[in-house]
Amino acid sequence: MQPVIGCDAHKHFSVFVSIDQQGKASRPVRVDHDRDLYCKYLRSLPAGSEIALEATGHWYWIVDAMEEAGHHPHLANPFEAKRRMAKSNKTDALDAKGLAILLHCGTLPESWIPPGELRDQRELLRTRMALRDLRTSLKHRIHAGIDRYGLQADAISDLFGTKGRAYLAGILKALPTETAHMIAMQLHSIDQLEEKIVSVRSYHLVRIPSA
Repeated sequence: MQPVIGCDAHKHFSVFVSIDQQGKASRPVRVDHDRDLYCKYLRSLPAGSEIALEATGHWYWIVDAMEEAGHHPHLANPFEAKRRMAKSNKTDALDAKGLAILLHCGTLPESWIPPGELRDQRELLRTRMALRDLRTSLKHRIHAGIDRYGLQADAISDLFGTKGRAYLAGILKALPTETAHMIAMQLHSIDQLEEKIVSVRSYHLVRIPSA
């Protein structure tokens, strides 16, 4: 049977440790995150290796490389994996070995790895959510700006709807020069964000029709 491998992945390098069927660990191997070098190392591993790694912020390309090399990556919840390893002396080699041991023993707190196409499609939703957050932040800033000068219109339920926009246009002259200029600029940015949000949503519906 193939050895199982633990990969402690950092931003600029990974450390690999394998465990054989008797539980004996290999010497750690550090591989820099040069793509050609990384892929070359992965191709040097036994075909179809089972590799455990933690779900870091840059695991997509690492999993892609492992799958392209014909291996079987296993994504671990980093917090639960560390809890189960329960090591007081933490090193990259020990982390890699610990992941390999958890996978070897069948106790790796594994997370589902979506197919590559779905991983890519998720970027559409992430971008739309980010744009919506930016829009909300700008709206809060505009509310705060007019509140500072006692010009908030409590009777208007949506300051950014048709009536609200008309109200904002009317009070800009009552605001200090720079405050009025910044609010006008933020309103323009909100309009641009609205267009981008609609564009991302339309692209999502065209590219990924619902089942």
